[in-house]
Amino acid sequence: MTVPRYIVGTVYPHERVRNPPQVQPLLPPDIHQVTASINIEDYTEAGVTDGMQRYWGCVDALVQQKANSITLAGLPVASQLGRARVLEVIQQTAQKTGVIADAHGEAVVAALHHVGADRIAIASRWSDKLNSLLTAYLNGAGIEVLVVTSAGQWAKQSFSMSIEEGVKLAFQLGREAMRRAPAAKALLLPGGAWRSLAVVPILEQDYDVPVVTNRLAQTWRLIAAGIAPPVTGWGRLIASR
Repeated sequence: MTVPRYIVGTVYPHERVRNPPQVQPLLPPDIHQVTASINIEDYTEAGVTDGMQRYWGCVDALVQQKANSITLAGLPVASQLGRARVLEVIQQTAQKTGVIADAHGEAVVAALHHVGADRIAIASRWSDKLNSLLTAYLNGAGIEVLVVTSAGQWAKQSFSMSIEEGVKLAFQLGREAMRRAPAAKALLLPGGAWRSLAVVPILEQDYDVPVVTNRLAQTWRLIAAGIAPPVTGWGRLIASR
């Protein structure tokens, strides 16, 4: 195994998201990844509150594995917590551990600002309740949501999707969102369990706008910081600093 130059730590919402199949190599081999999971039962307010009780145990486990950064994953988690609470968790994590702290919510916000997208479309598979919370999160960061789709999913439906189902749904909802909001400056595909990365280059070519996902935003943070090199073939966001 390559000796790590940098270790990325991620706290995932659930084991199913933590260990996804067929992981695309967006990072070079000398950047290692370590993970932990708060194992939420659902993306409801009660489910996220319960899961966050396990967050600090996950942080301690990642620090023991010498993580140089720790990211709280999951836009549904960030949406239920709200932006103020997410920023507080990031600050507390950095103060407690001395490492770089982040969250998918803030990585996505920064990525959208980076590509100049203050008006976006969201291809979401989540329930209307989660979509409303995500919209409020982004609005609070100065991003206008022109349209957001819905497939009515909560955690159970999300975690049970096959790769094929996830890719098909990402295409379907991505195209629906852009048809309904052709003036959008970017398309956001939130969620980590539906393998949306594969659709990014095609949707970008079809609609000529940047397409952002949780994973791309987290990777871009490393690229923007000069930790990882740009990656071509998986969308505009990570193709340059």
